[in-house]
Amino acid sequence: MNPTIFHLAFPISDVAQAKAYYADGLCCQVGRETRDALILNLYGHQLVGHVSKEPITPQRGIYPRHFGLIFTSMADWESLLERAQQQQLHFYQQPKHRFPGQLTEHRTFFLEDPFYNLMEFKYYSHAEAIFGVREYAEIGDSH
Repeated sequence: MNPTIFHLAFPISDVAQAKAYYADGLCCQVGRETRDALILNLYGHQLVGHVSKEPITPQRGIYPRHFGLIFTSMADWESLLERAQQQQLHFYQQPKHRFPGQLTEHRTFFLEDPFYNLMEFKYYSHAEAIFGVREYAEIGDSH
């Protein structure tokens, strides 16, 4: 079976600003673009920023809406973290270590793009926790 690629569309207000943030800041490859939309390659997944005619406003927290990636290598997670810091991207939440010593242990940080879209980047110490470990009731931070 061929790999399946994730697609996510999200609101932006300016194509050039989105291109600068995602291409220069996060090192996404730029695909097609028009004055109303931009296709980006984020680690092999398709992101599409669509210019919104509605006002874009900040969220009141990380829940319920954010998107991101789960790295399968701590070194890759750390590499993106270092890039985000070097590019002086806006951290919505600084890097942290959740649930240390448990099977659900992971590292995480949140970025906020110029259009208030929140992105979480994770690395799990135990890969089985990505989809399993159902006996653990904790998911994310307390609201």
